[in-house]
Amino acid sequence: MDTITPENISRPRPKTGILEIEAYVGGKASVDGVAEPIKLSSNENVLGSSPHARAAFEQNAGKLHVYPDGKAGVLRDAVSAEFGLEPERLIFGCGSDEVFTLLAQTYCEPGDNVVQGQYGFLAYRIAGRAAQAEVRFAPMPRLRFDVDQALALVDDRTRILFLDNPGNPTGGWLHRDEVERLHRNLPGGCILVLDGAYAEFVDDPGFSDGLDLARHAENIVVTRTFSKIHGLAALRVGWGYGPAQMISAMERIRSPFNVNLPAQFAAVAALGDKDFQAQSRALILQWRPWLTQQLGGLGLEVMPSQGNFVLVGFPREDGRSAQAAEAFLASRGVLVRGLGNYGIPDHLRITIGLEAHNRKVVEALADFVGQPG
Repeated sequence: MDTITPENISRPRPKTGILEIEAYVGGKASVDGVAEPIKLSSNENVLGSSPHARAAFEQNAGKLHVYPDGKAGVLRDAVSAEFGLEPERLIFGCGSDEVFTLLAQTYCEPGDNVVQGQYGFLAYRIAGRAAQAEVRFAPMPRLRFDVDQALALVDDRTRILFLDNPGNPTGGWLHRDEVERLHRNLPGGCILVLDGAYAEFVDDPGFSDGLDLARHAENIVVTRTFSKIHGLAALRVGWGYGPAQMISAMERIRSPFNVNLPAQFAAVAALGDKDFQAQSRALILQWRPWLTQQLGGLGLEVMPSQGNFVLVGFPREDGRSAQAAEAFLASRGVLVRGLGNYGIPDHLRITIGLEAHNRKVVEALADFVGQPG
């Protein structure tokens, strides 16, 4: 009888490629020795969320024993009315991340590929690889999405091209003409996903959120989230808008009750609170240029951004690196996002905070760059 060893014990094994996926790691939320750090590491809404959304959440706390509407009817009607969209062309997810996963699981199989920017949002590569598709990374010169670089990677097995516009973590964005050129040059069987998580913070008049383009296209899906401008990150609510036949196919594999009941009603209330949205946008439009100017004045490279954050570059020098700056800020009670897992180790992503937060960031980084070498 053969000796049983750990090597020959039969056990479940994940499918090919799963163990090659690098798990998503969020921004830091704590630091040793600091009871209540200023968290600027996750692009959360520093104003919190709409009081109307909180009230709606609390009003539904007594219904936790009830399954939610699997079709998210009340939220579907609200989004449809707000954006003038056909309700049957909407799909809702546990965050827009789930919509990415549904797209990949519905349209990708082994031998297919998806294309994204070199520094695009990490959730895209996870969704593609989980569907056993190859993930191709289009070079991003100067940390900006390049249409021609992306198109050069597209072939007859490309099923999805992901574009975060504005981009996370770079803050870059594409003019509407460039988005239209990208779409125009894609084969009909390739889906263009326009991720507009930060669209509400854009003030460039040449920007388009893509909804009008998607209205008449057979291969565009626009995604949005309630996590940023609406401040409902904890509730995980996202949605997508695309061709009815695509949405119908994705609905076949969507989990039946994927958006919880309190979240649906809180999202509806948040969508209706125009004052809170205006305050959230105004905060970013006031302090984003200020933080860009102040950090640039310290000799740091600050990339132009249309998100609720800025991307800051540091030199590759001992004691002056992005890693050293991140640790220094943490010692001052400020948490920002290191970007080694994005392949941008020389940069930090810093969420725009309240006035006191932003001033503390500048003060701390002034002390950091002023340290003796």
